[in-house]
Amino acid sequence: MPLRIACDLDGTVADMDSALQREAERLFGPDVDLHAAPAPITDSAEDVEAELAEGSDGPDAAPRPAGKRAPTREELRRLWAHVATIENFWRDLSEVEPGAVALLAERAARHRWDVLFVTQRPSAAGETTQRQSQRWLHAHGFELPSVFVNGARGRVASALSLDAVLDDRPENCLDVVTDSKATPILVWRHHRDALPPAIRSTRIDIVFSMKEALERLEQLMLQKGRRKTLLGRVRSAIGL
Repeated sequence: MPLRIACDLDGTVADMDSALQREAERLFGPDVDLHAAPAPITDSAEDVEAELAEGSDGPDAAPRPAGKRAPTREELRRLWAHVATIENFWRDLSEVEPGAVALLAERAARHRWDVLFVTQRPSAAGETTQRQSQRWLHAHGFELPSVFVNGARGRVASALSLDAVLDDRPENCLDVVTDSKATPILVWRHHRDALPPAIRSTRIDIVFSMKEALERLEQLMLQKGRRKTLLGRVRSAIGL
């Protein structure tokens, strides 16, 4: 049966971290390491400020390589302010896994899935964030992409009766668990031991690549088809 799916962009299919690292080195020097930041590199300057205020280290925090330093709180804010001035910043990102967007497009076309891309990207100079994101997806093999900006994952999943949500951030997957019946699929790109303990006891599916995520979606499709078939049999048996 066809699925209704939401797929996050940054960290799930788009490599925002590498682009931010390059800009951070241009601004603050080659010794800065965003992966050793005192808080996760999130999707907006406002999010960075809020998480820093809470004193969160986040799942992405890592030991600094020799000769590297973590950015200061002020540098993180300056970095996001700088990104906002870059012409069409969101159009020039690489894929986290080369070919993943085209593979998702192929599976969606084959199985007749409805796919909505969701993101919390802040504005950058040039075209709107939505248009830049659409052009990026098209350039990587997904024709006519639908992109929703600044949507809370759980509320989006509930409002649209989604079957599954793909995301690389545990907190977004927890949001889906709390606010919807959709299956959250966490695309985890760190060591297995770094998974937050709370995640392991939830109904969140954990995969380690987009290829695994697509395989899980196909399993969900088959499960949905079996449930529908069984329901149809029951309805026919009682004359409905």
